[in-house]
Amino acid sequence: MISLSRKHIDDLVEYSKKEAPSEACGILAGPPTPEEKFAAGRLRRISKVTKIYLMANADNSGQTFLMDPKEQLKVTKEIRTLGLEMVGIYHSHLETEAFPSSHDVKLAYYPDSSYVIVSIKDEASPSVRSFKIVEGKITEEEIEIK
Repeated sequence: MISLSRKHIDDLVEYSKKEAPSEACGILAGPPTPEEKFAAGRLRRISKVTKIYLMANADNSGQTFLMDPKEQLKVTKEIRTLGLEMVGIYHSHLETEAFPSSHDVKLAYYPDSSYVIVSIKDEASPSVRSFKIVEGKITEEEIEIK
Protein backbone atom coordinates (compact mmCIF):
# COMPACT_ATOMS: atom_id res chain seq x y z
CA MET A 1 0.00 0.00 0.00
CA ILE A 2 1.14 3.54 -0.69
CA SER A 3 0.01 6.56 1.31
CA LEU A 4 -0.34 9.96 -0.35
CA SER A 5 -1.86 13.18 0.95
CA ARG A 6 -4.84 14.70 -0.84
CA LYS A 7 -2.51 17.59 -1.82
CA HIS A 8 -0.04 15.13 -3.38
CA ILE A 9 -2.83 13.55 -5.44
CA ASP A 10 -4.08 16.98 -6.52
CA ASP A 11 -0.53 18.09 -7.43
CA LEU A 12 0.06 14.94 -9.54
CA VAL A 13 -3.21 15.42 -11.41
CA GLU A 14 -2.58 19.15 -11.95
CA TYR A 15 0.97 18.51 -13.19
CA SER A 16 -0.28 15.75 -15.51
CA LYS A 17 -2.75 18.18 -17.10
CA LYS A 18 -0.11 20.94 -17.31
CA GLU A 19 2.42 18.70 -19.08
CA ALA A 20 -0.03 17.47 -21.74
CA PRO A 21 0.44 16.76 -24.60
CA SER A 22 3.50 15.04 -23.07
CA GLU A 23 3.30 12.46 -20.30
CA ALA A 24 4.20 13.85 -16.90
CA CYS A 25 6.62 11.94 -14.69
CA GLY A 26 8.41 12.12 -11.39
CA ILE A 27 9.66 10.49 -8.23
CA LEU A 28 7.84 9.88 -4.96
CA ALA A 29 9.97 9.93 -1.80
CA GLY A 30 9.32 8.94 1.78
CA PRO A 31 10.83 7.45 4.93
CA PRO A 32 13.05 4.40 4.36
CA THR A 33 11.04 2.18 6.71
CA PRO A 34 7.42 1.57 5.70
CA GLU A 35 4.75 1.95 8.34
CA GLU A 36 2.99 -1.23 9.41
CA LYS A 37 -0.71 -1.39 10.14
CA PHE A 38 -2.95 -4.32 11.02
CA ALA A 39 -6.02 -4.16 8.78
CA ALA A 40 -8.47 -6.65 7.28
CA GLY A 41 -6.97 -9.47 9.34
CA ARG A 42 -3.39 -8.99 8.19
CA LEU A 43 -0.32 -6.85 8.68
CA ARG A 44 0.07 -4.31 5.89
CA ARG A 45 3.17 -2.37 4.92
CA ILE A 46 2.51 1.22 3.94
CA SER A 47 5.02 3.30 1.99
CA LYS A 48 4.30 6.88 3.00
CA VAL A 49 5.02 9.60 0.45
CA THR A 50 6.29 12.77 2.11
CA LYS A 51 7.73 14.54 -0.93
CA ILE A 52 7.00 14.49 -4.64
CA TYR A 53 9.41 15.53 -7.37
CA LEU A 54 7.83 16.81 -10.58
CA MET A 55 10.31 15.89 -13.29
CA ALA A 56 10.74 16.85 -16.95
CA ASN A 57 9.90 14.20 -19.55
CA ALA A 58 13.07 14.05 -21.66
CA ASP A 59 11.15 12.00 -24.26
CA ASN A 60 8.74 14.93 -24.71
CA SER A 61 6.19 12.31 -25.75
CA GLY A 62 2.53 11.66 -25.13
CA GLN A 63 3.08 7.90 -25.10
CA THR A 64 6.34 7.39 -23.20
CA PHE A 65 8.39 9.08 -20.53
CA LEU A 66 12.06 9.28 -19.65
CA MET A 67 13.38 11.28 -16.74
CA ASP A 68 16.38 13.46 -17.57
CA PRO A 69 19.40 11.64 -16.08
CA LYS A 70 20.99 14.84 -14.67
CA GLU A 71 17.74 15.87 -13.01
CA GLN A 72 17.23 12.34 -11.72
CA LEU A 73 20.72 12.32 -10.17
CA LYS A 74 20.12 15.70 -8.52
CA VAL A 75 16.82 14.48 -7.05
CA THR A 76 18.38 11.20 -5.89
CA LYS A 77 21.10 13.11 -4.04
CA GLU A 78 18.51 15.38 -2.39
CA ILE A 79 16.42 12.39 -1.33
CA ARG A 80 19.49 10.83 0.31
CA THR A 81 20.44 14.11 2.00
CA LEU A 82 16.93 14.35 3.48
CA GLY A 83 17.20 10.80 4.85
CA LEU A 84 14.42 9.60 2.57
CA GLU A 85 14.29 7.02 -0.20
CA MET A 86 12.49 6.63 -3.48
CA VAL A 87 9.24 4.82 -2.69
CA GLY A 88 7.64 5.27 -6.09
CA ILE A 89 7.67 6.56 -9.62
CA TYR A 90 4.70 8.24 -11.22
CA HIS A 91 3.69 9.18 -14.70
CA SER A 92 0.57 10.08 -16.60
CA HIS A 93 -1.42 8.45 -19.36
CA LEU A 94 -3.15 10.91 -21.64
CA GLU A 95 -5.40 8.68 -23.71
CA THR A 96 -5.51 5.37 -21.83
CA GLU A 97 -6.60 4.09 -18.46
CA ALA A 98 -4.36 4.24 -15.39
CA PHE A 99 -2.86 0.79 -15.97
CA PRO A 100 0.76 -0.08 -16.87
CA SER A 101 1.43 -0.41 -20.58
CA SER A 102 3.80 -3.06 -21.91
CA HIS A 103 6.41 -0.28 -22.19
CA ASP A 104 5.85 0.66 -18.53
CA VAL A 105 6.34 -2.98 -17.50
CA LYS A 106 9.52 -3.27 -19.54
CA LEU A 107 10.98 -0.25 -17.72
CA ALA A 108 9.92 -1.30 -14.20
CA TYR A 109 13.40 -1.74 -12.74
CA TYR A 110 12.53 -1.20 -9.07
CA PRO A 111 10.52 -4.12 -7.62
CA ASP A 112 10.17 -2.48 -4.18
CA SER A 113 8.79 0.74 -5.64
CA SER A 114 5.21 1.66 -6.34
CA TYR A 115 4.28 2.74 -9.85
CA VAL A 116 1.58 5.41 -9.65
CA ILE A 117 -0.25 6.23 -12.86
CA VAL A 118 -2.48 9.26 -13.36
CA SER A 119 -4.93 8.94 -16.24
CA ILE A 120 -6.29 12.18 -17.64
CA LYS A 121 -8.16 10.41 -20.42
CA ASP A 122 -11.28 11.94 -18.85
CA GLU A 123 -9.96 15.34 -17.70
CA ALA A 124 -13.12 16.04 -15.72
CA SER A 125 -12.66 12.82 -13.76
CA PRO A 126 -8.98 11.80 -13.69
CA SER A 127 -8.03 8.50 -12.10
CA VAL A 128 -5.00 7.66 -9.97
CA ARG A 129 -3.94 4.05 -9.40
CA SER A 130 -0.84 2.37 -8.03
CA PHE A 131 0.86 -0.89 -8.91
CA LYS A 132 3.75 -3.11 -7.93
CA ILE A 133 5.55 -4.54 -10.95
CA VAL A 134 7.84 -7.47 -10.19
CA GLU A 135 9.41 -9.56 -12.95
CA GLY A 136 6.72 -8.45 -15.38
CA LYS A 137 3.83 -9.28 -13.03
CA ILE A 138 1.47 -6.38 -12.34
CA THR A 139 -0.34 -6.21 -9.00
CA GLU A 140 -2.58 -3.27 -8.13
CA GLU A 141 -2.06 -1.85 -4.67
CA GLU A 142 -4.30 0.27 -2.51
CA ILE A 143 -3.70 4.01 -2.26
CA GLU A 144 -4.33 5.43 1.19
CA ILE A 145 -5.25 9.11 0.92
CA LYS A 146 -4.66 11.18 4.05
